[in-house]
Amino acid sequence: MSAELIRNVALIQFARDGYEGASLSKIAEEVGIKKPSIYAHYKGKDELFFAVVNYAMETEKRRVIEYFQSQENKSIEDALRGFFDWIEKENMENDHARFLLRISFFPPSKLHQDVCDLVNPFLEQMQRILARWLRNRSGNLYISNVMESALAYLTLVDGTVLELIYSGSERYKNRVRAAWPIFWRGFVTQEEGLDKK
Repeated sequence: MSAELIRNVALIQFARDGYEGASLSKIAEEVGIKKPSIYAHYKGKDELFFAVVNYAMETEKRRVIEYFQSQENKSIEDALRGFFDWIEKENMENDHARFLLRISFFPPSKLHQDVCDLVNPFLEQMQRILARWLRNRSGNLYISNVMESALAYLTLVDGTVLELIYSGSERYKNRVRAAWPIFWRGFVTQEEGLDKK
């Protein structure tokens, strides 16, 4: 029995039921072991939860990087707009993405500060990854401050993702559809000068 298998089963349960709804007993039952066997790998539920948090963050960071690398032949606009579709698909198909979205917006109350201490640096890292990608891809688009532009974009992502979590895909798509054209017009200007419109 490996710590990795326990962590993977715990990930599914935390993603589905939240911290409060998941239990070591249910995790052990699904793994096919007795609850005390978990303690050979993890001191308790909190340690297991944070093992899942760190795993989900590393996995999602890698997948975000892979997404943007896969967009090299697309325009910046298409790649950034397409990221919203990618997030929706990730949330539907991947437990680690669903778990990470859930705990980022709704951390367990007893672990709130500890979760925030992990999530905030993760989001800052996402901002740096996106800023680096924008800097490398800007081409004929003038982006005055890539760090601020990345932060503004991630703020839009956060706002629409809340709708995905609360209300589902249709309302999420409606928000993206409404916000994207307005956001994009303000996001970049042409190299020839500022858009005065």
